[in-house]
Amino acid sequence: MTTPIRSNPSRKTFSVWSGLTWLIIAGVIAATVFTMWSPDNLFTADNPSNKPYDPSAGFPANWPTPTTSPRPRIGIVAGHWGNDSGAVCNATGLTEVEVNLRIATIVQQNLMAAGYDVDLLEEFDERRYLYNALALVSIHNDSCEYINDQATGFKVAASYASGDTGPSSSNARLLACLVDRYSKSTNLPYHPGSITNDMKEYHTFSEINPGTPAAIIETGFLRLDREFLLQHPDLVSKGISDGILCFIQNEPVSAGSTLTP
Repeated sequence: MTTPIRSNPSRKTFSVWSGLTWLIIAGVIAATVFTMWSPDNLFTADNPSNKPYDPSAGFPANWPTPTTSPRPRIGIVAGHWGNDSGAVCNATGLTEVEVNLRIATIVQQNLMAAGYDVDLLEEFDERRYLYNALALVSIHNDSCEYINDQATGFKVAASYASGDTGPSSSNARLLACLVDRYSKSTNLPYHPGSITNDMKEYHTFSEINPGTPAAIIETGFLRLDREFLLQHPDLVSKGISDGILCFIQNEPVSAGSTLTP
């Protein structure tokens, strides 16, 4: 009688675990080889992140570039725009707001061409509250009515609201730059003695951020200066934009233009 062959359970168990062990070892070896050949391998000699930074070599080409910072901002108010007509010349139907908006739009274009972000604001624009910028200038014009033969020229008033009104204050420098550059561009006379309380206490001065230097300019009289204002808005606008750039870039001004607000 032949004795039947009996299987050994412990030997089968050993064979299964042995196979799994070798499978795991093979997987680890394959993963290691793949990692060593990957271009992002931390051990690759060509990876810039493994090399000490050499200042003489400049920045590696694949370093992340910095986030672009927002450009400096300037606010330009077109006087009366979005609210009323301002002064009205009954004989011709010309309104102050038309002249203001035309000049303000060109000023905006000039400053944008110089590399600044410029907000063109309405008279009571909601953005004016706590408005924060390098500077804010509101553009207006004087009466259409005949006053006298001396009623020609421009006026500028700077903000009193922030208390920054000393001779070396930012508001005083903005005023001086506007007076200097505007007079040079237009050859119109400056009339500081006829600046009104409405200009000195202009509502926007107390509504914007106290740290924003601000001024209001009346670029001329719509009676005696009308022809110049309508035919040469480029010179009018250049005087204002040059004045703002003079202030922002801390350019020198004529001694007679350095006036307190």
